[in-house]
Amino acid sequence: MTDHATRTIAFVLYPGLTPLDMIGPLQVLQNLPAADPRYEVTVVGERVEPMVSDLPVKLTPEKTFDEAPNPYIVVVPGGTLGTLKAMVDPALREYLLAAAPTAHTVASVCTGAMLLAKAGILAGRPAVTHAAAIDDLRADGADVRPDARVVDDGDVLTAGGVTSGLDLALHLVERLKGAEAAGLAERLLEHDRRRAEVVAA
Repeated sequence: MTDHATRTIAFVLYPGLTPLDMIGPLQVLQNLPAADPRYEVTVVGERVEPMVSDLPVKLTPEKTFDEAPNPYIVVVPGGTLGTLKAMVDPALREYLLAAAPTAHTVASVCTGAMLLAKAGILAGRPAVTHAAAIDDLRADGADVRPDARVVDDGDVLTAGGVTSGLDLALHLVERLKGAEAAGLAERLLEHDRRRAEVVAA
């Protein structure tokens, strides 16, 4: 792992993703820099331009992949057809393969785990994804934990479908800044985290 002077948390944006997979965890983590100026939170993509999502709304990354080459944490959202297309996107694959070895944490929400699996990052590792993609994730070499909401395998975190991303992000805040900070974030969101479904591998 490299020495990250600035701890960049990079959310990966690609065409056709499910906005809540990204926006939920982003809402949780965007306050980290105020509590600890070592952190910065950004959204990255192949190009800085509006991208379609699976809702009638477009999203625009703040930086290109090249502008955030060594994130401390990388978060990969999921989706449906857009995620299937992203599985064969060479720029996205190259970014994940370059970022993963030096990142403190690689995380996915929902079918974002399929992008990690296709890049070989989840081979033999415990993971979870949306219930509809469990068999596909297993076929791609992951040790699937279908009853988990969040799977914590140290430097790799994966979450189940959509709203599980909130629990993943709160779990990540607790790992980074402690239970008190995670509890405060939870109260601000008015969200009841399902701690019992967080599996430490």
